[in-house]
Amino acid sequence: MQVSSSLFSKLGLLRPAFSSLGAVSRSMSTAYDIGASTNIKWHEGAVPTEAKEACMQQRGVVVWFTGLSGSGKSTVACTLEHALAESGKVTALLDGDNIRHGLNSNLGFSATDREENIRRIGEVSKLFADTGIITLVSFISPYRKDRDNVRSRVNPGRFVEVYMKVPISICEERDPKGLYKKARAGKLKGFTGIDDPYEEPTNPEVVIEAETPEGKRISPQEQALQLLEFLKSKGFLTGPSK
Repeated sequence: MQVSSSLFSKLGLLRPAFSSLGAVSRSMSTAYDIGASTNIKWHEGAVPTEAKEACMQQRGVVVWFTGLSGSGKSTVACTLEHALAESGKVTALLDGDNIRHGLNSNLGFSATDREENIRRIGEVSKLFADTGIITLVSFISPYRKDRDNVRSRVNPGRFVEVYMKVPISICEERDPKGLYKKARAGKLKGFTGIDDPYEEPTNPEVVIEAETPEGKRISPQEQALQLLEFLKSKGFLTGPSK
């Protein structure tokens, strides 16, 4: 579709940000293998990711918070989102509990359901990031394989794994939902960290500690600042280079 320069002028739009309308986005990932299907085709978006990022003056990324229940994933993600919003950045916050109220309400907590839980939210987060949105994902995501599968689906360099490295003793001390207490009493089966495993990341982009070497607790604001500085250093808080 051809769009005249005069139309852009009448609408008050800046044409340069859309100069690559007809181009194929370089940031598209390979789609899933759809087997023998012949009537399902991948359609490239009319507006490439880079053009959307130029409009928002930021770069799309998936910031994936993983850690035990009570490690502060949601708190830090929420604090970070507020900081980003205050600086004019466009964000999406995907929280594990919230997603289970809607998109993943039909899933339980078996290993198979947990795998599907992460697969679905991984695809959703990829869609957001491909639109240029800074996407904050807060899920326990206990299995390394599932997290790695999400990483493989996101465009290279656009997946930031944040490991909330908080000892289980501190998580149990917080226990905001009373889940550890129930799990210890045998009233809750398959609880991560008690009778179901949590596989620590082997090479996360960011590690968030609960305490300083001197034993002082680190506040959510300080932890969020660490992430804010990381995102800035990697160029996610500015538009794509010319």
